[in-house]
Amino acid sequence: MPVEGTWDLNIRTPIGTMEAVLDLHVQDGTLCGTAMGAGEAVELRDMALDGDRLTWKQSITTPLRLNLAFDVTVDDDSMTGTSKAGRLPSSKVTGRRRQA
Repeated sequence: MPVEGTWDLNIRTPIGTMEAVLDLHVQDGTLCGTAMGAGEAVELRDMALDGDRLTWKQSITTPLRLNLAFDVTVDDDSMTGTSKAGRLPSSKVTGRRRQA
């Protein structure tokens, strides 16, 4: 899949910019992933790739307990889009794939 790899993400939130590392891979024909940041690693849920649009959900506990929904567009080795946590405003997401 064209989104596989390790990605460095920046998420501009109302409380500051957060950094995370995504590990995206295919397991048994299904896109899977893990996000690592703020001292925790969480599994990505409900991942879907439709053309260049990638969506997923994840829950975090640091700095707050939040359920996040991501919606990004992937263009080769970069991604841009948003992250949404409930009623909070959307946060801008940018990412760059690490080179092997």
